[in-house]
Amino acid sequence: MLRRFGFPGLELMADFHIVIGNRRYSSWSLRGWLAVRVSGVTFDETVVPLDRPETSDEIAEQAGRGPRLVPLLHHDGRTIWDSLAILEYMAEQVPAAGLWPGDAGSRAVARSVVAEMHSGFRALRMELPMNLGVDRSGQGYSDEAAADIARIQEVWSNCLSDSGGDYLFGDWSGADIAFAPVVTRFKTYGVSLEPRLQRYVEAVLTHPAMGEWYGGAAAEPWVSPRYE
Repeated sequence: MLRRFGFPGLELMADFHIVIGNRRYSSWSLRGWLAVRVSGVTFDETVVPLDRPETSDEIAEQAGRGPRLVPLLHHDGRTIWDSLAILEYMAEQVPAAGLWPGDAGSRAVARSVVAEMHSGFRALRMELPMNLGVDRSGQGYSDEAAADIARIQEVWSNCLSDSGGDYLFGDWSGADIAFAPVVTRFKTYGVSLEPRLQRYVEAVLTHPAMGEWYGGAAAEPWVSPRYE
């Protein structure tokens, strides 16, 4: 599936092309796609459905020297893999997009919480996988997953205390992109949150780019028994 996105009037030297997994399940793809989408650049999109015999080969055709994983970003003869690398790349390419806070101190904290999300919370990832097409409210999980959820709530609460806006660092930023798949998990699994954190979840879910992603997920024909 190939689609083109972009905002009129924004001109860059070369277009961008992102390769993602299907939206229903691919949390890493959501992060990379959001980084490109909210930057406002013109870009093409290829969706490679996950969990099929041919998936790895299809991604390999796009990956170049990178691993057979999504997301992948192509731009100006370069291939960038890993969602955090894509986020940093887009921040460099389009500084006006504000993917990182302008203040150096806030930017350092934002990068810290993004790195923590990127490398941690294994129990949450394994026990509460992203699935945008189901409601699993009330499903139980281990103490380890509960500890991950508690730590995420602590991070959000600390950031929102200083935010002054709807998002973790005031305006939408790379931190909100990093936690967007977690927001979908909290919705899917009915995680109970205090009012301020619930308002944050709702702010992320109602962001136009998130609405676009959910709409795309609903329109895709692929359902994998492995993730259901």
